[in-house]
Amino acid sequence: MTEPVNLYDLAAPQLEAALAEVVSPVFRIRQVEEWMYARGVDSFDAMSNIPKETRAKLAAHFTLAFPEVLTRTEPAPDGSRKYLLRLADGNRIESVYMPMGERTSICLSSQAGCAVGCTFCVTGFFGAGRNLTPAEMVGQFYAIQHEEQIPMEQMNVVFMGMGEPLLNFEHVVTTLDALYRNLAPRRITLSTSGIIPGIEALARLERRPNLAISINAPDRKRREQIMPITAKYPLERLMAALRRFPLERGRDVTIEYVLLAGFNDAPQDAVALARLIDGLHAKVNAIPFNEDANLPGWMKRPGDAAIDRFVDTLVRNGVRVTVRRSKGRDIAAACGQLRGKEIAKSRATNGREVDARR
Repeated sequence: MTEPVNLYDLAAPQLEAALAEVVSPVFRIRQVEEWMYARGVDSFDAMSNIPKETRAKLAAHFTLAFPEVLTRTEPAPDGSRKYLLRLADGNRIESVYMPMGERTSICLSSQAGCAVGCTFCVTGFFGAGRNLTPAEMVGQFYAIQHEEQIPMEQMNVVFMGMGEPLLNFEHVVTTLDALYRNLAPRRITLSTSGIIPGIEALARLERRPNLAISINAPDRKRREQIMPITAKYPLERLMAALRRFPLERGRDVTIEYVLLAGFNDAPQDAVALARLIDGLHAKVNAIPFNEDANLPGWMKRPGDAAIDRFVDTLVRNGVRVTVRRSKGRDIAAACGQLRGKEIAKSRATNGREVDARR
């Protein structure tokens, strides 16, 4: 017996075709879609204006399942909190709720692991995992929206959680199209380690999210030390692809730069970064490193004075910059940290491995 199709997995044309086989007249299809995307329901029983017999037919053919919320942290001082969710196959993923004044951002995962292998990322430490389905990605969005009771008009989305979104391109695009039903593309940001074919494919889409690129070093040699993907997609080629990326008026590429003490945080590194992005419509998001026991011991967060010197040097060189100083720092919000703690706890409990660093 085949598993029921999750309607949230279907792109718009396939969704309408699937519903048309079960639901009539056409206005009922529109009602089902409204329940799905405007209200984010995960049960056909919730569709109170759909006839009972139609809801039964829908339930016989389809599902609306979301990931299950396992735990959520207590809010950090800035209000952010992290969610650990379980998928139907038992995989665990993370999402983060980040209130920002009148707006709220939800950070989504796109894979149940990551094969890119950035050495400063806990997700990469635990290795590759499968691609998430559209239902598992949009399900994170609605699950947290319901938990936190966030009005849709206040919502933003960032694909900055576990995984490399551009290595799950088809499913991410389907998820984007679902999110666009409520959110303008400029309210969604996709962060990538620099998968050039994916960036080029994203550039060809009619509607595009904001683009953020994880750079983290101003030269190819150092970037390759902490981001092995640089060997396949060299920094020079990546920057050329960014300069070709079409940007709507008033939009920028975000350059993400994780600050590691004594590695890439000197004023001369800031000068080199400014030169690297010169002529690009870009802003820099400087991110002090989140330390974790699973990661190399030499990786440390710079002191506040070093962070200030780096940022001031960028500003003096004409670069717009923001600093993510503490958002989620107290809730293990760096990519993979909460899941890493859960895995380590599970291993210790089962007696297989007491120290997750081994």
